[in-house]
Amino acid sequence: MHERVLIIGAGIGGLCAALALAPTGRDIVILERDPAPPRGGADNAFTDWTRRGVGHLRHSHAFLARLRTIIRNEHPELHADLLAAGCRELGFERMLTDLHRQAYRPQAADRDFVVLTSRRTTLELVIRRYVERYPNVRIDSETFVRKLLTQHDPQGLRVVGASVADADGARDIIGDLVIDASGRTSSCVEQLVEEGAAIPEESESAGIVYFTRHYRLLAGAQEPQRTKAGGTGDLGFLKFGLFPADNGCFSITLCTPEPEMELRKAIVRPEVFDAICARLPGLAPWVDPAVAEGVSRVFGMGELHSRWRQVAGEGIAPLLGYFPVGDALVRTNPLYGRGCSFAAITAYALRDVIVSTGDAADRIQAFQARINDDLRPYYLNMRDQDRAAIRRARQQLTPGYRPSLRSRLIKSFLEDGVNIAIRSDADLLREALRGFHMLEHPSAWLKRPDNLAKVLRYWFTRRDQKADAYPPKPGPGRTEMFQSLGLAADVDMIQA
Repeated sequence: MHERVLIIGAGIGGLCAALALAPTGRDIVILERDPAPPRGGADNAFTDWTRRGVGHLRHSHAFLARLRTIIRNEHPELHADLLAAGCRELGFERMLTDLHRQAYRPQAADRDFVVLTSRRTTLELVIRRYVERYPNVRIDSETFVRKLLTQHDPQGLRVVGASVADADGARDIIGDLVIDASGRTSSCVEQLVEEGAAIPEESESAGIVYFTRHYRLLAGAQEPQRTKAGGTGDLGFLKFGLFPADNGCFSITLCTPEPEMELRKAIVRPEVFDAICARLPGLAPWVDPAVAEGVSRVFGMGELHSRWRQVAGEGIAPLLGYFPVGDALVRTNPLYGRGCSFAAITAYALRDVIVSTGDAADRIQAFQARINDDLRPYYLNMRDQDRAAIRRARQQLTPGYRPSLRSRLIKSFLEDGVNIAIRSDADLLREALRGFHMLEHPSAWLKRPDNLAKVLRYWFTRRDQKADAYPPKPGPGRTEMFQSLGLAADVDMIQA
């Protein structure tokens, strides 16, 4: 069937939709509100590309193994383009501890546990230029979608195109399918609901605020060696992560719970951001002025919410010809690094549905069923972890709080059992990574009797006998950190 597909948005979600559908031969028009990327390479894109529609453009990004595998298998030339542009592949061996290495034996599966990482602007630039090489794909930049074109027919509300505005004025574009990849700020759903569509939604706060700064290694400087402290950590009042990127660049992201108002106000100053990093053993070697220099301001991102939308299902009237992907459909906490992978999985699920049937009602039902199967377990897992983190953040700011016996047992099982087992046993690390990389249900590995038995053995082992498996303290406590930064550690407690 020859169809015309309109894709709203040329971000990662829209580009993944084009990657999935272009090889099927359909005519694809991508409607993008922002300007095309500047001429030149990755550095030009990072400094000069204006992307008002992508608020998280200059935050840390990585493609988990499932997305990297999709690119490698479906588009080997794109995979080569990304590597040629300086994108990095971080493999399984990078995650091994000294304990793992004592008995580590490589396995074929290890080749699949690879993270593809770089600056988001580099990823998007390379993918966009690859997509533009398809003769059946056109990207209309600086084209604003004013509204969807709809009509009511006996089957239900049908989307038949989009009304757009560009430098030449307003016009209507007709399409057989409209894919909404316009991100978390998409207005399409609101319009459809106003016209009578039923699109149930659940949403709640992720409970954190995000801050990112970019750095570049100095000429002649080498990347610091991975230390036992590691490049990620959770201090309760602060989470942090290090993201190696392309062409000698890297980024650091710091996350604070929403109630930490004093820290949030201070952390946007580059000198405070750097001072925090210098007090974290896993980050300090990277921000050493003799090794790297900051090359950006501190980018903040708040109002982070998880969101799950249903566009079909029992009791929901059919919505025809419209398919939201990426953040327009499911929005996740960026702390888990799953946003781009969710977008790609959604896009390829849509491809499979579209090529399998031409019936509009069957398509939307099958699409939602695939999303429920492929993404719902990860969404629920993330939501539960976010709820627990929000509770812990509030408890930390509550004077005199004492956790219950149940809370202490859960904390001990995770810290003295699960984490120690994963840091000690390479086979358990592989098992856990399958969930992390979205290769299977996120909790499946721990439900297997053999794996659970191993974890329980580590949990019941005396602490002094597994001392080498504990990571060093990731950083100072809240009071010490606040005092070193000249912040009042008790202000947020009073407000909370």
